[in-house]
Amino acid sequence: MPADWLRRLGTPPWFYLAVLALALVIQLFPAWRGALIYERDALAAGELWRAWTGHLVHFGWPHFGADTALLLIIGWTIGREFPRASWLGLLLLPPFISAAVYWTDPAMQRYAGLSAVNLGLLLLLAARGWKGDRRDWFWPAIVVIYVAELAYEIHRGGRGGGFIAFDDPDVKVATSAHLAAAAYALVAWFVARFADRRTRPADETFSK
Repeated sequence: MPADWLRRLGTPPWFYLAVLALALVIQLFPAWRGALIYERDALAAGELWRAWTGHLVHFGWPHFGADTALLLIIGWTIGREFPRASWLGLLLLPPFISAAVYWTDPAMQRYAGLSAVNLGLLLLLAARGWKGDRRDWFWPAIVVIYVAELAYEIHRGGRGGGFIAFDDPDVKVATSAHLAAAAYALVAWFVARFADRRTRPADETFSK
């Protein structure tokens, strides 16, 4: 029965839904874009909220739809398995990515969208989910797809595949943001591994 299937599927964690709701409200009021988007000069002038809100702004409905759909899928599936890593990622990834873009890509004057946050979450949660079992192909496959996407973007000079139609012809895929998301995922994974070992019982630690 469809109702039983939906009940088993459940709902994404509330913080995923909160991010999606905020992005939808911003998308419905285009006049807000100028005050919320990542803008290098505005950040330099002290408008630090843009380090977070810039990721909730999107260049048109196709951009919004692609980013929010992927975030919903992440939250509905692996996000529920790692809720703590998820909400920390949603909180820390935006300013981490914004800072990395600001300091390493001065040519990037504007940035918007959840794509880098999505990719960072995907890589981190995939790394957390993989237990090193050779028969477990799902998590390594996600990592391989991520690396292939980055390699393709770099090969195209930061323009990616061009699959999403932006409402601004000057907008390009921000490869530097995606690389920053990968860096966050690796750092967070190492921190989580260290924390897991610190909290693991001594007899379990020595038995492995």
